[in-house]
Amino acid sequence: MTKKNKQLSLQQSEEVLKILKTRFEKNKSRHENIEWAKVQQKLEANPEKLWSLCQMEETDGEPDVIDFDQKSNEYIFYDCCTESPKGRRSLCYDREGLESRKEHKPKNTAIDLASEMGIELLTEDQYRKLQNLGDFDTKTSSWLKTPEKIRKLGGAIFGDYRFGTVFIYHNGAQSYYAGRGFRGALRV
Repeated sequence: MTKKNKQLSLQQSEEVLKILKTRFEKNKSRHENIEWAKVQQKLEANPEKLWSLCQMEETDGEPDVIDFDQKSNEYIFYDCCTESPKGRRSLCYDREGLESRKEHKPKNTAIDLASEMGIELLTEDQYRKLQNLGDFDTKTSSWLKTPEKIRKLGGAIFGDYRFGTVFIYHNGAQSYYAGRGFRGALRV
């Protein structure tokens, strides 16, 4: 698979669809009243979205359908791995945060990597919705799409789940931790 053309081979497409279908069937409570056949039909008609889901899978995000938007006629996928995706940790929030670091710069940023993957960081509301589907980030945390007014002041937000509660915190956008990654959303 090449990142430039964002295309999967037939074999790669079949493998990703098989993984997604298995996860879909194992976690029916996340998407009651949604039929896999319709999801698969949408994915097959949008190969660039399937490529993005493959990227989510390759970075240990375990993407799954969590909703259907009737207005836009789109299925919504979130990263549903128990802890923040392993392949997306130790990242500053965005390019500005990375550039402001004087030393020990990580290789990438959450915003840049999400863009490369064709996905969006979860918002605070989306993160809270995800947490209604299970207990996520009980040992890790995930960067969240930060409101502009917070970002303009140098901050960025992240969430986790501790003590039976969803917590939303702040940090400098230049910070990064081995236990903090980001979760993505994709509409198909």
